[in-house]
Amino acid sequence: MSYAAQNRQEGTGRAGAQESRKSQSSQKQGAGKPARKGASGHAKNAAAQAKHAGKGASRNVGGGRQKHAAVHHAPRSAFLPVNMDDVRARGWDGIDFAYVCGDAYVDQSSFGMAIISRVLESHGYKVGIIAQPDWRDPESVNVFGEPRLGFLVSSGNMDSMVNHYTVNKVPRSQDAYSPGGAPNRRPNHATAVYGNLIRRTHKHTPIILGGIEASLRRLAHYDYWSDSLKRSILLDSGADLLIYGMGERAIVEIADALAAGIAVEDITFVDGTAYKARSLESVEDAIELPAFEALQADKLEYARSFNVQWENSDPYRGKRLVEEYPHNVFVVQNSPQKPLSTEELDAVYALPYARDYHPDYEAAGGVPAIKEVKFSLSSNRGCFGECSFCALTFHQGRIVTARSKASLVEEAKQLTRDPEFKGYIHDVGGPTANFTAPACKAQLRRGACAHKACLFPEPCKKLEVNHKPYLDVLRALRALPGVKKVFVRSGVRFDYVMADSDDTFLRELSQYHVSGQLRVAPEHVSDAVLSVMGKPKNEVYQAFCKKFEAINDKLGLKQFVVPYLMSSHPGSTLKEAIELAEFCRDMGFNPEQVQDFYPTPSTMSTAMYYTGVDPRTMEPVYTPKSSHEKALQRALIQYRNPANRDLVREALRKAHREDLIGFGPKCLVRPGDGRSGGSGGKGGKGAAASGGNSVRSGKGAKGAHGARGFGGGKGAPSGRGSSNAGATKRGGKGGLSNGRGEHAGAHRSEAVNTGPKRSRR
Repeated sequence: MSYAAQNRQEGTGRAGAQESRKSQSSQKQGAGKPARKGASGHAKNAAAQAKHAGKGASRNVGGGRQKHAAVHHAPRSAFLPVNMDDVRARGWDGIDFAYVCGDAYVDQSSFGMAIISRVLESHGYKVGIIAQPDWRDPESVNVFGEPRLGFLVSSGNMDSMVNHYTVNKVPRSQDAYSPGGAPNRRPNHATAVYGNLIRRTHKHTPIILGGIEASLRRLAHYDYWSDSLKRSILLDSGADLLIYGMGERAIVEIADALAAGIAVEDITFVDGTAYKARSLESVEDAIELPAFEALQADKLEYARSFNVQWENSDPYRGKRLVEEYPHNVFVVQNSPQKPLSTEELDAVYALPYARDYHPDYEAAGGVPAIKEVKFSLSSNRGCFGECSFCALTFHQGRIVTARSKASLVEEAKQLTRDPEFKGYIHDVGGPTANFTAPACKAQLRRGACAHKACLFPEPCKKLEVNHKPYLDVLRALRALPGVKKVFVRSGVRFDYVMADSDDTFLRELSQYHVSGQLRVAPEHVSDAVLSVMGKPKNEVYQAFCKKFEAINDKLGLKQFVVPYLMSSHPGSTLKEAIELAEFCRDMGFNPEQVQDFYPTPSTMSTAMYYTGVDPRTMEPVYTPKSSHEKALQRALIQYRNPANRDLVREALRKAHREDLIGFGPKCLVRPGDGRSGGSGGKGGKGAAASGGNSVRSGKGAKGAHGARGFGGGKGAPSGRGSSNAGATKRGGKGGLSNGRGEHAGAHRSEAVNTGPKRSRR
């Protein structure tokens, strides 16, 4: 998953950051303007970031002292240039593109900056990296002087606002995408800020936006942090072009056009891009959306507009869209790019990545985000699950493309040769691990259906359920010399598993790829809420749990299903929240962190949150908005927490459920100042946190040993939010930020900001 335009000042603690960045002006030299004032050497871009980590450099992400210094293996020469010394070391006079990014430089295929820059390199273009420049100093983006063709700009793998703030709009204390996990290394609305920073010095140089933030803010969008409707980020950034969705093909087309001498304002023909226009004379076959002023005046107009955008997000049938702004300005969104073929996807992952963070970050202890994905494999893109709170449909699309077995096995062999590899492949997956092909063959002829979902409310009769290709990959990987275990932590769609008449996948998943706990995402138990979410009925989840338990009993394994649950989603009243609390009581779950719905841009659920209606039907949808009501719903799920007793009693009385206040085994809380009631007791000691969205198993789970969840780092944003940072879904590589871990996303709900997390399906 993009969450632009909150002009809130960064917190205290930035003063020192400003001072330490004053001396980071980098040498501007190369193909164009003369070098500007500044020192040369290996310290002007990435190294300065390590220095900026300051006292935190000797500490780990959690703030404790590191016992051992980070070990770095990739040499500097394996990375793309970060300063002019690196450029000269390659024998170059200058660069074609300067890539400005809000993340630290990690050259690994889970990171969009790495993929896009390596794709350009493979096509003969020279790319320099400007990671986390000082947005207060224009010299920080002049490291390479004037690039020959243009600047590429991305906020990074996460939307900068999700990176900075919890769902309660509280600043985060850590950033896994910065050296040493240090926070505040990028501005709010980083994409727009970087674009304007570049434009202050480079008045006419092409600026191309990409990444999750740009992709999900390409047209008018609701901004949760300012509680307002914002215009296209293309207008707020001073940029010329915007790449949305998967960016490999689009960026090469744009680069080739610029290299051929085509003016950037004339590059209006590339699918998967948006551009500005002064008239519609040359715009053909377009759907005109309501003008921005009309959207501001009427929320229902925005709901209708968003539904049109949603219906045209398919690459085969999606039309060109036009959004008008005051003063005869139009933003034109071209049709989406078609997904890469398996062969093209294999080629992207075979590029010569250094597979590490840049050595200039060594003193800061490296970049934490790589830890959870370094020994993981990204096997697919796209998702036909189409959850309402997830931006994948808007970002990656519903058509799934998978890498070949040969490609994945070859990358796994490279992992086994890494000195730090301990025999464990942490994940093999994507937005949804067990989606390995389009939902049906018709999707590759005419696209995904406009008004029909593949899995909701029930699996489509034309859905082709086939786990065999994924099983073949997993079998080949676990047979490799040096591989002890292959985990599946991206998350599986349990309704897709239930649609498979063959239990082989679930049996082998249980036997070889789970360690104690299988975490899946029913999200809720109320069918009313699940219907709004686009998730299967609760009975499907219950049937899956029974099947999983039966298979594990036959295998002689004590493993358990642990659910991810979400509170305060549109459609959830106190009645549904109590239903969810009773589920936790009956199952013995004691959620340590409740996942609040996070209204990130360009999800169907966010449109409901803002407009009060479901854009697909225009029917009203109740949405909890006040912080107090959200606290009541959250407290109900965590009713065992003594701090929540007053809130639980208040919620139960408001819902006229005083029958749950008392001393009986079904009561959630005792009257007055008494302790919480209910059975289930404390969570089992053996349950392990899964990527920050932890739910400890209670008596029902018998304290199972849980595998630490490596949530999917690639992804587009979605609407889950917790007190920890929101990481993105695996596979959410969009635009310039075509790597794993884009906030996910996309990002679903927010997961912990301890690295690129995978989706919970």
